[in-house]
Amino acid sequence: MTPQETVPDGPAPRPSFREALEVWTKIGLLSFGGPAGQIALMHRILVEEKRWISERRFLHALNFCMLLPGPEAQQLATYVGWLLHGTRGGLVAGTLFVLPGFCVILVLSALYALYGSVPLVAGIFFGLKAAVLAILLQAMIKVSKRALRNPAMRLAAFLAFCALFVFAVPFPAVVFAAGLSGYLISRAGIAGILPPHAPDTASAIDAAVEIRPTARRTVTIAVAGLAVWGAPVLLLAALFGTDTIYVTVAAFFSKMAMVTFGGAYAVLAYVAQAAVGTYGWLAPGEMLDGLALAETTPGPLILVLTFVGFLAGFREAVGVSPLAGGLIGAALTTWVTFVPCFLWIFLGAPHVERLRMHAGLSGALTVITAAVVGVIGNLALWFALRVLFTETRTVSAGPIAAELPVPGSFDPTAAGLSALAILLLFRTRAGVLGTLAACAAAGLLLR
Repeated sequence: MTPQETVPDGPAPRPSFREALEVWTKIGLLSFGGPAGQIALMHRILVEEKRWISERRFLHALNFCMLLPGPEAQQLATYVGWLLHGTRGGLVAGTLFVLPGFCVILVLSALYALYGSVPLVAGIFFGLKAAVLAILLQAMIKVSKRALRNPAMRLAAFLAFCALFVFAVPFPAVVFAAGLSGYLISRAGIAGILPPHAPDTASAIDAAVEIRPTARRTVTIAVAGLAVWGAPVLLLAALFGTDTIYVTVAAFFSKMAMVTFGGAYAVLAYVAQAAVGTYGWLAPGEMLDGLALAETTPGPLILVLTFVGFLAGFREAVGVSPLAGGLIGAALTTWVTFVPCFLWIFLGAPHVERLRMHAGLSGALTVITAAVVGVIGNLALWFALRVLFTETRTVSAGPIAAELPVPGSFDPTAAGLSALAILLLFRTRAGVLGTLAACAAAGLLLR
C-alpha cells in the first residue's frame, strides 16, 4: 500500500519522483562520516532545505530506525523515500544510499586483497586506523547532542555503556531494557524524565491521511521479501554446493542482519571475533583496516561487512578465480545484509506511522535513542584499545567482564596520529575526508 499524501498550500510542495531521485543520488554520493554525519546530512537537506519532512516526523522515523537491526541512516532514507513515493520511493532511496559506497569499497577491497601486505599500503592503513578513532569520538558527540537532551537521557546512555563494556550484556537485552523503561515512564506520566517533543515545522508529507496497514499487505510483503532475500543463496548453493564458503558467508551475515542493532558500531566486535577466530577469514587487525576503508567511502559503515565478505570469498574461492570469488562474497554479503533493511521498513513503517502520536511508543524510542549513544561509546573505547595498545586482556570478577589494555603495549605513534586527527576534526574543521587523507599520509611517512 502506497501512503497517500495531502499536499498543503505553502513553500514545501511534495516533490516529483524525478526530483526525489536527484536528491537521493546526491545524498548517496555525499554520505561520508558514518551514521552521525549521514543523519546530519539528511536532516539538513530533507528538513531544513527541502522541507519535505518535519523535525518531529524526522526524529520519530529516526528513533524507529535505531530500534531496528541494520544501519539506521540507510533505513531512515528508505523510510522517508517510502513516505514520499511509496514502495518504489523507498527502494530507490535505500539503494542509492548504499550503491556508491558498495562500488568504491569493492574496488578498495580488491586492492587490499592483492596488495595489502605491501609496506606502502600498510603505512596508509596505519594512519587511517588512528584517524577512525577521532571520527568515532566526533560521531558520539554529535549523536549525544541530539539524543541526550536532559539528565535522565544522559543516565540512560551511561547505563547502556556500563552494561555493554563492564558487564558484557548482549546488545538486544540493552535495547529491550531501554525501550521497556521508556514505555513504562511514558505510560506512568512522570513529568520531567522524557524530553519534550521537538517543535514541528511545515513539510510536504506531514499532512498525510491515516495509513491503514492490512493483514494481506503484511503477508504479501513478508513472503516477497523473504523470497528475494534467499534467492541468490539458493542459486549459489545449486551452482557450487551447500558446503562452500558462499553458503557459509550467506548464513553468517543473514544472522548478522537479524541482530545488528545499532549498525556497524554495535556489531563490529562480534563480527571481528567470528571472522578472525571462528572462521579464519581475516587476520588479526584486518577488521580495523576494513573499518578504515568503510570510513573513506560514502554510505553506511556496515559496508565493512562487504570487505569481510570479499576477503572470505577471495581466500576460499570455489569453482572460480580468487577475484571472482571475492566479488561473489562481497555481493552476497551486501545482499543478505541490506535486503532485510527494506523488509523491516516496508513492514513496520505503516504501523509506526499510525502510532507516532502514541505516548508509550514515543517514550520507548526516545530512551532507545539515548542508549545507542552508550553503544557508540562502547565501540569507541573498544576501538581505542586496539589502536593505542597492541595487547589487551579481559578482567573477570563475578558479573564483571571488562577488557583492559596491557600498559606496556602502548603505541605512542598511534596515539600521536590520533591526536592529530582530533586536532584536525575539532580545531581546524578539516572534515572527515581531509582528516583521513592527512592521517593516511602521516602513516605512510612514519611507516
